[in-house]
Amino acid sequence: MRLLLIEDDDVIADFIKKGMKEAGFAIDHASDGVTGLNAAMDEVYDAAIVDLMLPKLSGLAVIDRLRDRKVNLPIIILSARRSVDDRVDGLRHGGDDYLTKPFSFSELLARVEALLRRASNIAEPTTLSMHNLSLDLLARTVTRAGKKIDLQPKEFALLEYLIRNAGHVVSKTMIMERVWNYNFDPSTNVVEARISKLREKVDKGFDVALIQTVRGLGYVLKPQ
Repeated sequence: MRLLLIEDDDVIADFIKKGMKEAGFAIDHASDGVTGLNAAMDEVYDAAIVDLMLPKLSGLAVIDRLRDRKVNLPIIILSARRSVDDRVDGLRHGGDDYLTKPFSFSELLARVEALLRRASNIAEPTTLSMHNLSLDLLARTVTRAGKKIDLQPKEFALLEYLIRNAGHVVSKTMIMERVWNYNFDPSTNVVEARISKLREKVDKGFDVALIQTVRGLGYVLKPQ
C-alpha cells in the first residue's frame, strides 16, 4: 500500500518514512502544502498523513481543496495543537483522524492501519487472490493452496504490487518506484534479489510457477 506524507519537519518526516518502510508501506514525502496537494491530485494513494503547519499552503487548506475536488483520500492529521477545538476543527475540515505531537510511531502505524481498514469497506477488497495464492491486506498474511507463507514486509509489498498488476508486465523501474520509492539505478540488483527470494517462498514446492520473468521487460504474476 502507498502512503503520502506532507510534513515540513525533516526529522519527523525521516522518522515516519523509516518506520513505514520497515512496516512494508511505500511512502512519498512532500515538504510543503502545494507540493503535497499536487501529489494527492496526480497520484493514487491509499492514505495520507498531513501536518497542519505547512509552508506555502496549510494542512487544513490542503484538505479543504481535496474535499472540494471530491478526492476521498483517507487523511490523518498531525499537529502540535492539542485542544479539543483544534481537533474538532481538523475533523470538520475533512480529516479522518487527528494525532497530536509528540507521538509514538506504533500509535501512528495503528491509526493508519485502522484507517485503511475502514476505507477498505468502501474502496477495495481486503483480500487479493490469483490462482491459489491469497493476500490478506489487513492481517498482512499470505497463503498458497491453504499453506501459510511467511514474508518480510518488503517481500509482502513486492508481492502485493505484482498481484495488483496480475497478468501485466511490470518493469524494474516501476517496481523500484512503487515498492522502494527509489529512482531507477540500472546498476542495482535489489529487484532481482528480492524476486529470487520471493520465488523461493511463493513458487518452490508448487506445481505451477506464478512469478514469471519476461526477458528484457520485467516480471509478471500469472500461472505457467
